Amino acid sequence: MKTEFVKLIDVTLCTACRGCQVACKQWNEMPGLRTKQQGSYQNPPDLQWNTWTLIRFQEYAPKDGEFKWLFRKDGCMHCTDAACVKVCPSGALYHTEYGTVGINQAKCIGCKYCISACPFDVPRYNPETDKVYKCDLCYTRLQGDQQPACVKSCPTGALTIGLKDVMIKKAYARVKELGGDANVYGDKFVDGTHVIYVLGEKPEVYEHLPKSPSVPVTTMLWKDILKPLSLLSAGGVIAGSFLHYIIHGPKLPDEEQGQEPKGGE
Repeated sequence: MKTEFVKLIDVTLCTACRGCQVACKQWNEMPGLRTKQQGSYQNPPDLQWNTWTLIRFQEYAPKDGEFKWLFRKDGCMHCTDAACVKVCPSGALYHTEYGTVGINQAKCIGCKYCISACPFDVPRYNPETDKVYKCDLCYTRLQGDQQPACVKSCPTGALTIGLKDVMIKKAYARVKELGGDANVYGDKFVDGTHVIYVLGEKPEVYEHLPKSPSVPVTTMLWKDILKPLSLLSAGGVIAGSFLHYIIHGPKLPDEEQGQEPKGGE
């Protein structure tokens, strides 16, 4: 690994300007699609194959407090123990030298295993191209020593990126400063994510944010047990076939072995 980066999202500083959402779409040259009014300022209503960064709008009214807006930038969390990488059969999803999860569309076969495996419900499928899409944390920009487009566009400092240890320390310092129910989210799950949050409220308050995300048991069963056994079995069949060929030679029709046809044949 070259340099392990972490992007920090401080939702308490987010004003929902959606500059990051627009910058992501522009940099990655993703088209806009027509949407319908869903009764919310949030648009589009969810992550899409052409929308890898989404600002979620949430109305929140605690029992003993005043109404407030909760804004949260949603997208790929870039897990260290990434379920999508584990299940991808073609190698389209992979870990980069920065610890992030990259995606190679040329290798994607549209199996959609990553969609069902992701604990954060991030990858999206485009039936027209038969490919899956998601944020790659602007991998080419990182290679050019530039900030991701979303971070570059943020006017309030809600988005920052840096070395993993530095950003985690920064997150906990910010939580200590805020006090109350503020907490750090992401560094304790799936061996640590490379996108972490400073949340102003408890994680369970935020919609579409799993409280304790983990790699699905079915993924672990396939990757760690069933897949190795299937490969071992396939290898055994090939080895057995080769051994049979060495000992007995190729199987030929009875006529070629000089045997007389059986009665009436």
